[in-house]
Amino acid sequence: MPQKSLKKVIVKLIEIDWENGLKIDIKKYKTIVFDCDGVVLDSNIVKTEAYFRTAKKLGHTDAQAQALVDYHVKLGGISRYHKFEWYLREVLNQPVTEQAVQILLDGFARELEVGLMECAVADGLPQLRELTPNANWMILSGGDQQEIRTLFAMRDLAKYFDGGLFGSPDNKDEVLAREKASGNVQMPALFLGDSKYDYEAASRAGLDFVFLSDWTEVADWQDFCQQREIAAFGKLADII
Repeated sequence: MPQKSLKKVIVKLIEIDWENGLKIDIKKYKTIVFDCDGVVLDSNIVKTEAYFRTAKKLGHTDAQAQALVDYHVKLGGISRYHKFEWYLREVLNQPVTEQAVQILLDGFARELEVGLMECAVADGLPQLRELTPNANWMILSGGDQQEIRTLFAMRDLAKYFDGGLFGSPDNKDEVLAREKASGNVQMPALFLGDSKYDYEAASRAGLDFVFLSDWTEVADWQDFCQQREIAAFGKLADII
């Protein structure tokens, strides 16, 4: 990030020093919330391509499929349920029925099966877990909750996230509010994400936020983070 006239900005436990770099007192957080796609897994491109293929295999045009992809990228972190409802209503001009949404969901899940099993896992995950032994870790994704739980079990990743793995159809605001109320999310808490919605959800819930940029699909992430003075790292390993 470019230097600014303001030398330091203190955001709870995150110190942003524009001259000497970022410092995070990671050990003081009681809860660390991780987005999945683009943070723990290099799976953003996997899902973007799956949206296009899902539409095409259902007989839709390239333009219709691309409209779905563009909307998905624009609303990174938002549930696929919402995206498919929008696609039916705004692009296909069809009634948004449970059956129609389910057809899209099933097709999308099939397209993801191989890609999610093969995509890279973020470096540094075991080391960060060792560095924060007392913190409650949880996954909060826009992806399907059962899909995430099955995937993380199969890839031996669930063991890191003692606070649970959560996803759609509940959105991130709903999950954070529920898990805070139950005591599963304890403050101070940190959210590690790669989308604008991740930041907005974290802010509404009162969590600190760090943006991870290496795998993000947010084209203007640098301006977004600079304007809001958001701490940004390339990848998880950079935090250690």
